[in-house]
Amino acid sequence: MARRRAEAWSMSFLDVMSCGLGAVVLLYTIISAQAGLARIKENEDLNAEASRLEREVLEGYKYLVELRNAMASTEEEKVRAEGLARRVIDKIDETQEELARFQFDTLARRESLERLKADLKSLEEDTRRLKAAAEEVQTGSQVRSVAGDGDRQYLTGLKVGGDRILVLLDASASMLDETLVNIIRMRNMSTDRKLRSEKWQQAIGTVDWISAQLPTESKYQVYAFNTRAWPLVEDSDGRWLEARDSEVMAKALQALRKTAPTGGTSLHNAFAVMKQLSPVPDNVILITDGLPTQGDKPPTFKKLVDSGDREDFMQQAVRSLPQRAPPVNVVLLPMEGDPAAPTYFWRLAQATGGAFLSPPGDWP
Repeated sequence: MARRRAEAWSMSFLDVMSCGLGAVVLLYTIISAQAGLARIKENEDLNAEASRLEREVLEGYKYLVELRNAMASTEEEKVRAEGLARRVIDKIDETQEELARFQFDTLARRESLERLKADLKSLEEDTRRLKAAAEEVQTGSQVRSVAGDGDRQYLTGLKVGGDRILVLLDASASMLDETLVNIIRMRNMSTDRKLRSEKWQQAIGTVDWISAQLPTESKYQVYAFNTRAWPLVEDSDGRWLEARDSEVMAKALQALRKTAPTGGTSLHNAFAVMKQLSPVPDNVILITDGLPTQGDKPPTFKKLVDSGDREDFMQQAVRSLPQRAPPVNVVLLPMEGDPAAPTYFWRLAQATGGAFLSPPGDWP
């Protein structure tokens, strides 16, 4: 009986111990499972954080590339800005140089204006002397001889004598009127209206008057010119005409009355006629209204011709005269906007031994 009790206790103890061990194992398993779940969650959090950091790194690289591109673009803009700054500085320097030249030109033009005023005063005195001399003689009877090639007749201050007399008549568009506005308006009108303009009729009347004063034993030639020069009598280029031949003279005047002013003015090409005639003329009568607007050839590109250009063309034309230039007598008709013309043509007449006449609107 006692043995059975001992066996029953032993079995109960073993059962208790087994249950306790199982509980411990179960508890350890539960704890381990919980710890594993915690580690898994922690790993998931770490992976998520790593993924986020990786995305941020990739975005950082992307922004870094954009920043590098922006820096390169900024550097290019800086280079362009520096180039533009250099060009602006060069332009400022160029503008300052032009301003200095303009100030110098302004001073030179003021000096030229003062010289022009002095020349005009001298011209006025010459005009008064000529008028006083004209009142002392009868009309058409003022004749005197001077040293030189041939005898020259002085009528109202104009030399119309000689053995070979060349008349050069300006037939450019400026001969239509005295004002620029009317010239621009009239050059677009009909040929008949151009032929009837008062200034052109005065020019025709001047040639007609000169033709009546030519010595009967002399020879003559009449050329019209604008940017080129041509004889009024057909097929007479380069040869002299007889003053006694009234029929040829009538043809020249008839051709002149059918010629309408047009185009620019090349005094260089007009003066070239002197070298084309043989023998050379011993007297030249130039009828014009201002400084030329081009040289021997038209400009290669169109530009507005200013007063400085016209003075240069005038000087080039004077330099083109023959070495032993004949007297050049100038009849200068009125023209606005060309204040230097009287001075230049008066100097031309004085330098060649000719006369200068600036007639009123009702002359001749």
